[in-house]
Amino acid sequence: MPILEYHLAEGHYADAQIAELLVASSHLYAEVLNSPIERVRVFAQFYQPQHVAVAGKLLSLGGAPAPYFHFLVLEGRPLDECHRLLTGFTDLVVKLLHADGSLVRGGCWPIPPRYWAIAGTPASLTRAMEIGARAKATKPIGTGPG
Repeated sequence: MPILEYHLAEGHYADAQIAELLVASSHLYAEVLNSPIERVRVFAQFYQPQHVAVAGKLLSLGGAPAPYFHFLVLEGRPLDECHRLLTGFTDLVVKLLHADGSLVRGGCWPIPPRYWAIAGTPASLTRAMEIGARAKATKPIGTGPG
């Protein structure tokens, strides 16, 4: 489920900066959510400066670049994890893209597991199957039916 999107103005950042941002964000996401990195997806969306306005001023006419991001988590995640991600992604944008931190905005969108699919299966079912498999794998031999 871990999906993060950065929304950035074209022409303000080097490819190496973007690459470092995407990779560092992937690792932060996996670490905070204790999720396998294979599940993490991070995207950078770019917009032409004449198609972005910040504080009522187009970037193409001297407006300040103000990166925005949002990410998805399955509903029920602890609030402190969401806050750590909001802070962590902001810190990465400031550090790696040299953005003015006061202009960076971000959001966390919790998604009910029944409305999210993993390989076409609702996450609510996938989660139940994974929890059941883990319970079965850790069940001591000779305890109870089965």
